[in-house]
Amino acid sequence: MRVFITGASGWIGSAVVPELIGAGHQVVGLARSDASAAALVAAGAEVQPGSLDDPDSLHRAAAAADGVIHLAFKHDLAFAGNFEAATEADRRAIETFGEALAGTGRPFLIASGTLGLAPGRVATERDGQTPDPALPLTGPHARQANAQLTVALASRGVRSSVVRFAPTVHGDGDNGFMATLVAVARDKGVSGYVGDGSSRWSAVHRSDAAHLIRLALEQAPAGSTLHAIGEEGVRLRAVAEVIGRQLDLPVASVSPEDAIGHFGWLGSLLGTDSPASSTLTRELLGWEPSNPGLLDDLAKGHYFHTRSA
Repeated sequence: MRVFITGASGWIGSAVVPELIGAGHQVVGLARSDASAAALVAAGAEVQPGSLDDPDSLHRAAAAADGVIHLAFKHDLAFAGNFEAATEADRRAIETFGEALAGTGRPFLIASGTLGLAPGRVATERDGQTPDPALPLTGPHARQANAQLTVALASRGVRSSVVRFAPTVHGDGDNGFMATLVAVARDKGVSGYVGDGSSRWSAVHRSDAAHLIRLALEQAPAGSTLHAIGEEGVRLRAVAEVIGRQLDLPVASVSPEDAIGHFGWLGSLLGTDSPASSTLTRELLGWEPSNPGLLDDLAKGHYFHTRSA
């Protein structure tokens, strides 16, 4: 297939590109900077200059492709406190791709998340499928609504699917949640966890996530919701303990009231118990994660190397 990918040079996308090329697909990646374009060329992909704010360019690229993978999200806006603007941009892009692919039967896959999907219990692929009018379309609920919009494109002749990622997509080079926890521990001189540390987060290795995306592109039925979950729930106290050992720092509880002051923006998330299952995804696509789990990956030490700016 000729596959158009947004977010192709990002953390997950940069693993998806070689996964697809290795399987014989031709990749065209959206690039909004010269650095991103150079990275895509080096990986063997073609470059489509542009951004999520250029719907005409997105429409043309999608119409010329045999499939579309939408991984880009304006995380800079979301982490700056404007999650609404980020999800609005995401929705506009999904609508554009839907228009370009309607009636073609071609695959269209988007990225979503499991964090907060079913707090306090193990979320499955069946959760979050029906809009709840009682919930405001803000924060994670707005992104869930975008996922529901994507699933609904199946009724318009698009082989649409949603891949919900674990909050922690880990691996060497990760600058996300785990890298932030390491940085906070260094800065504070203590490896912290919220409350009693019993909150669980699901996790997946980046290479396993990339493999699932390829399988979804090739095989997922229209209207599928899939979970990129390698581990259902890793207790965040256990994460703090590995970080403490690696940095030779004490490990301590941070009260929920002090979490934002200690962890910054991440503090509002660390107390969320958000395990998730991928049983249905594995049964549907035969996906079997094979890379190290989160705690083993942390213990390898690459999260603790000093990286150049």
